Order: sequence, then structure tokens, then C-alpha cells
Amino acid sequence: RQHRWRCAEVTFTCPEGELSVMLLLLLLLLLLFTANRPKHLLIYINPYGGKRQGKRIYEQKVAPLFAAAGVSTDVIVTEYANHARDHLRTEAELKKYDGVVCVGGDGMFSEIIHGLIWRTQIDGAVDPNCPDETLQTCSLRIGIIPAGSTDCICFATVGTNDPVTSALHIIVGDSQPMDVCSVHHNNAFLRYSVSLLGYGFYGDVLTDSERKRWMGPARYDLSGLKMFLTHHYYEGTVSYLPARGIIGTPRDAARCRSGCVVCQHNGKLLTERSENDGEWRTIRGKFLAINAASMSCACPRSPKGLSPAAHLADGTTDLILVRKCSRFDFLRHLLRHTSKDDQFDLTFVEVHRVRRFRFTPRHCQSDSDLELDLLGNASKRQIFSQICRDHPACGCAPAYSCWNCDGEILTHTAIDVRVHCQLIKLFARGIEEPAVFEDLANPCAI
Repeated sequence: RQHRWRCAEVTFTCPEGELSVMLLLLLLLLLLFTANRPKHLLIYINPYGGKRQGKRIYEQKVAPLFAAAGVSTDVIVTEYANHARDHLRTEAELKKYDGVVCVGGDGMFSEIIHGLIWRTQIDGAVDPNCPDETLQTCSLRIGIIPAGSTDCICFATVGTNDPVTSALHIIVGDSQPMDVCSVHHNNAFLRYSVSLLGYGFYGDVLTDSERKRWMGPARYDLSGLKMFLTHHYYEGTVSYLPARGIIGTPRDAARCRSGCVVCQHNGKLLTERSENDGEWRTIRGKFLAINAASMSCACPRSPKGLSPAAHLADGTTDLILVRKCSRFDFLRHLLRHTSKDDQFDLTFVEVHRVRRFRFTPRHCQSDSDLELDLLGNASKRQIFSQICRDHPACGCAPAYSCWNCDGEILTHTAIDVRVHCQLIKLFARGIEEPAVFEDLANPCAI
């Protein structure tokens, strides 16, 4: 139920005269189900992420399953930030492994992909710093054992944040390709992103929450409320290259599922097509939020995510622009992330499925009624408003926001983002349809 997997024992019986036939069938089944299974894994454990339970989760729930399945492991408990990234870049002997597994949250997964993608490009004589370079696909699959605060990536690719389910997907040898966005500033590489790039609201929430890390996961709720009341908006120019000729739009009711036809069709189409095929479009305005979702970004608090119809491996990202609006309207938009209503069916929200985009900021203004009311009268409101307009760096309102890149802060505001189609593969199979579980629960239906 709810996409969770569990172990089970099956006993085969047959008449004595048919034993050879049964053994042959069992042998064929073993060959079928072990063809893609990993035999040797490199595992990184983050002992500090989430509620600091990563080591305990691995030792008590995951290690026994790997041992029972005959999967050998080399385990490294990370000691500092970017330990796993640096080890993958320079020290790890990747040729002897069938996959890399991270035990932690989205930050730990980000470390793994940064190290693995970089190492793959260097070994393949590809310059990872060039924004126009076609990157080589990583051959090793990546497994995620969820042990973080949100585990958004695991939830969006498996359907649940359950360590046992993730471990069983790894053991079975599932394979799910995934797009990766490269982020550059003035032709200099900054970071890779697989889930969310957020400027404005989500960037401000992350920046404020970093000052409250002592609060644990509750810091996101407090910072979110604070940024909602502050209600900053930011001016800038967004240029994007639309994905043309593909199947699907961000407003579709269909979701990315296991064996997704949209990912297979669009992935093949956009891999073969040059980025010169298409015309850039430009949008200027005042925005409360600019988000790029390369997956649904679903999590337990937002079961649909920021972009419910976004796909894992179709070579695109959904660019969501939330223009300046009232607090009430912005609250309507935020609340729709937790309901079944169409969060894009609002006049101040637009969404585009793109292959590449650029953002150039202008100065920031704040129309915060909360701050204005503190001044007590209309004349002071006018003075305050004029000061913030003439001097955006006055301290009353920030001159610029920052980018939230998969939970990490990017201080560079002017960025160039490109989607690399199916650059990595996970030990996963995407969200499975409920009908699959109903059939398995009813043997007569198979």
C-alpha cells in the first residue's frame, strides 16, 4: 500500500516426477530477475542529516537486506560537507562498483550526483564547465536510502520515503533515467539541479531558514510564514527556449509513471534535436517567485508537488512564473500545492515547458503592507515606498533574492540553466499505478 514494498517468502512445491521441470523454471526466473541486479555497491552514509538517524537506518533496516541478497558493500560514513563529492571526484575506484548509494537526504544525493557527473565528464575528456557542452551519461546507477528532512527526490521517484522499499528497488536492480540541469553564471559552472530551482519566495525562505538550523525541520515553516508576510517581489527578465514538438504540457492531468511513454518519446526526440531548433522568448516583469521544476517536487506535505505533470526524463523543465499579486492571491497559489485544485489556473501564474532558460535580475521593490503599517500614516508610507524604490539596497528591502538550488543557496542571481536529458540513472522505476498493486493482491487477475 502507498507504494511500499515488503519482503516475503515463497515456497515452491511440485510432484516428485516434475522436479526437473520445476528446477528449470526456477533457473529461468533467477536469470530473469538477476540480470540487472547489483553485486557490489559503494555506500555513503550522512550521520548528520535529518534527525541524525542515517547510520541507524542503514545498519538496522538496509544492511540485513543487502546481506540476504548477496550484495557486497563498501561503506563510507561522511565526516564533513562534500566528503562524498570529493571522494567520488578523486579517490573512488568506480570501475569495481555496480552502483553508488547515498543514505541521507536531498543534500546528500546532491553531493553524489556532483561527484559522479564531474568524474564521468573528466574521464570522458568533456569540459563540465562549458554551458554548451553535451555531457556524457553516467554509467553507474544511484540509489537513495531516505534519511533526511524532506527526501523530495526519493518521494518523487519511488512514491514513498521508506528505507526498506528503496533498498528493495536497489536489490532488484531497477533503473530510472533522470534529467539534470546545469546552472552557469557568466559561462562559469555553479551547480547541478535535479528537482527545484527557485528565485524569490523559495530562495528567501531557504536563506532565512539557514539562520535557524538549530530548530530542525520546523525552521522551514517559520521562515515560510515570515517570507509570506514580508511579500517581497523582484524585477527581472526571463528568457527561455520552449520545448516544441513534444508530447504533454505542464497542465496535463497525467503524471509521470513507471514506464512513462512521455519520457521515452520526448527523451529520444530532444536528445536527437539541436538546441538551435527553436526561438528564444523573453518575459519581463515583477515576480514573487520564479521556479523551475525538473520533477513534480512532490513530498508528504505537497503530494502533487510544485508541478504535478513534470516528468523525470523527458529533457525539459517546467518554468513557473508567479507575478506580483496580493498576499491573498499568493496564499491561494500556495494552498493549491496541498489540494487537488489546478495551481496554474490563476491569472498571475504562468508555466512553460522549456529546454533552457536564462534570468537577469533588475532592482527589487517591496510592497509589504506589514512594513508600511508600522510607519503609522499615509505620508510616511509614501516616504518609505519612495526610499525603497530609489535605494533598493537600503536594508528595508533586499536588492536581490537568491536561488534555491535543490536546497542549496546560489548567491549569483543572473544564471543560465540547461536541461541535460537522462544524464543519470537511479535504482528506481518511477511511481507505479495503483492497479499494479491491485493485480498483485488478486492472483486470479494475473
